[in-house]
Amino acid sequence: MIRNILKSTLVIAGCMAYSACSLKENLGSAITQQQADSLLTADQLLKAAYDDMQFAYQDFSQTFGLCEMSTDACVGPTRGADWDDGGVWRELHEHRWTSDNLRIQTAYTSLLLDQFDASNVLRFKPTPRVEAEARFLRVWSIFGTLDLFNQVAFRNPGDDLLKAPKVMQTQEAMDYIISELTAIMPNLPTRAATKAAYVATQDAAKFLMMKVYLNKGAFLNRKAPTFDAADMQKVISLADEITATGNYALANNYFDNFAYNNDVISTENIFTQQNGPGFSTSRAGNNVYCRWTCTLHYKQTPGGWNGFTTLSDFYNKFEDVDSRKGMAYQGVTNIGGLRVGFLIGQQYNEKGEKILDRNGLPLVFTPDITIRVNGDAVEAAGIRVVKYPPDMKGGGNDASNDFVFMRYADVLLMKAEALLRTNNAPAALTIVNGLRTKRGATIFADLTTDKLIDERGRELYWEGWRRQDLIRFGKYLDPWQLKQPDDPKYLLFPIPTSDLAVNPNLKQNPGY
Repeated sequence: MIRNILKSTLVIAGCMAYSACSLKENLGSAITQQQADSLLTADQLLKAAYDDMQFAYQDFSQTFGLCEMSTDACVGPTRGADWDDGGVWRELHEHRWTSDNLRIQTAYTSLLLDQFDASNVLRFKPTPRVEAEARFLRVWSIFGTLDLFNQVAFRNPGDDLLKAPKVMQTQEAMDYIISELTAIMPNLPTRAATKAAYVATQDAAKFLMMKVYLNKGAFLNRKAPTFDAADMQKVISLADEITATGNYALANNYFDNFAYNNDVISTENIFTQQNGPGFSTSRAGNNVYCRWTCTLHYKQTPGGWNGFTTLSDFYNKFEDVDSRKGMAYQGVTNIGGLRVGFLIGQQYNEKGEKILDRNGLPLVFTPDITIRVNGDAVEAAGIRVVKYPPDMKGGGNDASNDFVFMRYADVLLMKAEALLRTNNAPAALTIVNGLRTKRGATIFADLTTDKLIDERGRELYWEGWRRQDLIRFGKYLDPWQLKQPDDPKYLLFPIPTSDLAVNPNLKQNPGY
């Protein structure tokens, strides 16, 4: 009962707070602050703030669609009559979206609701630690909104919901994130104290600081990013602080970071969202299963929706010896025949028998993909991606794979980038070669920015960082498979039309 009241109150208040919904409810029926105080606690609200991140991030149709579908690593082709969805997937990959694109609207709404959920915790007399975790979750959503939209609608707890929220522009938003992370750092737990990656910790705060400092020049000038030496030094220092904790090491098996028991076996994960059967009722499950169902074929085990693929040019960036390219995985391949990583060619079941498609033909995934697929190619066109080894015991909403936001490998790559951008290529090369050796890839003789952006792609594919990386490296407007060179306006997503109509403090991004 309390959970239902909490959820309804958050949704109504969140919509009012950020003008993301059209409400017909009688808002006079919402519970008062005094009534809420008697029913709710800061701890309950903090759990709700953690839980509600699943919609913006785990759902493949929201920030994942914006951050990966709009890049060279992912495409959502229309397959005959399937996966058309009004053309939203094609628009994202080809950079033809408008302010009425449904995927942009839902991602924007979810990010702002996440911000509200976290802010709402602060109204209920939280302990210093609960307050620190809530403020971390708030700036995490602010960072996501800044990255995608370059302006952030923002309210402090207790602000008048009948007035339009203020809007933070780029520099103000970055300054706010850094100041908040600095202020809450002493009250956030250490990883050694929590033993859990799904709790906001000091290391997660330092990771987010690294992202802000690394991207500062790109956020301020996306057409021509700059990199201040002092900002790069902060990235390096923060990376060293995370390393010095001794809490993290590169995993012996890359895919352990994403497995059903990654909360136990991953040595890299810094910040995740907890999943598992226990969330079936408390938050209607989770969406991590979308990471494999959106790409796998109906006849595979587990079955999928025969949708998204990667592109052959991206797949060809991997050496065959690179473990990140794919492998058999215990607990998955021996049960259903499914390999993890990239799937290409004939697919087999656990008995070694060829899997057939719906037409009775051998299921052979091909590297050839077009933005519209017809005929026999509907079944098998495109190289499929299985980054998360499916939970074969708890499929669907009960999958136990914790969703990964931050990994130690990214810490190392960010440090290497900062070193490279401050003319210390030898030290950067040492870091990158250490990572490549761990993944089974051959080492580089030298390191350039072109090699580094490719290495970030190999290490972090389908984790939500590709768009941001391509912009920072000046590659996002370049042509790639199924996309032509395009207008600089696409370096940002548009503010949804519905939100512009009700918040006069928002201004549409240039070109829309």
